[in-house]
Amino acid sequence: MAIAKQKITPCLWFDTQAEDAAKFYVGIFKNSRINSVSRFPDAGKEIHGKEAGSVMVVEFEIEGQTFTALNGGPQFTFDEAVSFQVVCETQAEVDYYWSKLTSDGGAEGPCGWLKDKFKLSWQVVPSIVPQLMTSGDAEGAKRVMNAFMKMKKLDIATIQHAYDGK
Repeated sequence: MAIAKQKITPCLWFDTQAEDAAKFYVGIFKNSRINSVSRFPDAGKEIHGKEAGSVMVVEFEIEGQTFTALNGGPQFTFDEAVSFQVVCETQAEVDYYWSKLTSDGGAEGPCGWLKDKFKLSWQVVPSIVPQLMTSGDAEGAKRVMNAFMKMKKLDIATIQHAYDGK
């Protein structure tokens, strides 16, 4: 397994789906790739319980960010305490990532949050939201907050109209 290029690399723990998850994510994000796949050896089976030759770790990149996917077993699962934000410039981008990440058993959540089919949490966020929330217009920011709190997938036009007081 190659050593990651960055100092901090998120490690995503799966039961047995590390390679499937990595393929799913690199299939969604355009600037992405699988860098390496390592497999369990015969050694240590009494501890890890995995068959020799089965996938142990997949290193992959999305938009220059390296991730590690580990087949560690069923002991741990994802929850909303950790999520990945996808910042989008256009509604078409929001729609694309929302559709792809919720496909095949993913689930919509409130305020731009969703879970993919592996139960990993994501936030699909139009870049305009933090811009409007930090613009210095407290009333506009309040209207933005009230608008997006009622949404699942965020709608840029509706958020902009709320900020403008329309």
